[in-house]
Amino acid sequence: MYPHFEREPQSETDWFQALANLVRYLRSEDGCPWDREQSSADFAAFLGEETEELKQAIESGDDAHIAEELGDALFTALATAAAAEEEGRLSLEDVLRTVHEKMIRRHEHVFGEAMAKTPEEVMAVWKRVKDKEKKRGGT
Repeated sequence: MYPHFEREPQSETDWFQALANLVRYLRSEDGCPWDREQSSADFAAFLGEETEELKQAIESGDDAHIAEELGDALFTALATAAAAEEEGRLSLEDVLRTVHEKMIRRHEHVFGEAMAKTPEEVMAVWKRVKDKEKKRGGT
């Protein structure tokens, strides 16, 4: 068994928690000196590289390679959040809540009053909501 989880993960939720715990453990005193040294900005730079590798894997059509690279991108995004958490900038919970709320708002055609039956109509709704958020100082 590993120190970042008490029992073998059994579900998607368990595995997500195990990965979040792993990035935090790697930054701990008992973890990895290299991981501990990286800032949120450092990890964010690596995230760009991982995204490029993910795009290449998708283009290759190799599902195992896609899973590996998507995992690397997710790990690096969580490592960015863990570093930002330690820097006192935010918490992973803040990130998850913020993106969840944002995606609900941006999908007004699903969760609100807007109508959209085609991908083009969806993009028009998305842009309208995004523009309204930017005018109010949102993201």
